[in-house]
Amino acid sequence: MSVFDGHTADAKTPEEIEAEAALFGPLTQSVRALIESTVMTDVDPDDINRARALIDEAAALLDAKRMPGPFGVRWNTDGSRRSWGNAAVGLRNPIAPPLTVRHDDGVAWAEAEIGPAYEGPPGLVHGGIVALFLDQVLGAAADHAGVPGMTGTLTVRYRKGTRLGPIRAQAHVDRVEGVKTFAVGHIETPDGLCAEAEGIFVLPKEVRDLGEKLGRPQ
Repeated sequence: MSVFDGHTADAKTPEEIEAEAALFGPLTQSVRALIESTVMTDVDPDDINRARALIDEAAALLDAKRMPGPFGVRWNTDGSRRSWGNAAVGLRNPIAPPLTVRHDDGVAWAEAEIGPAYEGPPGLVHGGIVALFLDQVLGAAADHAGVPGMTGTLTVRYRKGTRLGPIRAQAHVDRVEGVKTFAVGHIETPDGLCAEAEGIFVLPKEVRDLGEKLGRPQ
């Protein structure tokens, strides 16, 4: 495999990738459950200390062999890619809820159940997490439209608190100006509209150069 600025051309077959997802997906979900349990537990101190010892043992086992750097973006042989370390959608990242972004008639959207690990004000999703979700979905809309980029600016208008529980985030591309893509979107819960956003996504020169190295038009 070869690496360019965190992008990796990966020679794994679809079957190998599927097997890897089947292995790591449940591990990530277990750690995700552990994070929530850590926030919500009310067990006795002896049980806390026992759990900590078990967690430290598991961490040492997993740390016996580490990647040389972040997971980055892995380009698959079929032209698709994996961003399994991503903080919003990463299959191998227990910090991610995760969001599963789908596309329908030019709209990118994701639904997720947001639990107590993401709390800011009491009972509400932290505002920075709301911005993270919007950034991800707006960027996904730009990417799916064929005009991807990195976040240049993200403007979020918080209409009201986003209650913990089920959320829906959606976005679409508003316009394109050269290498800048303007996307708009919002987050809602069963209580209604919670936040709106506009993002400007810029395709950096190094990414355009990367596309040429990988033989993909940009």
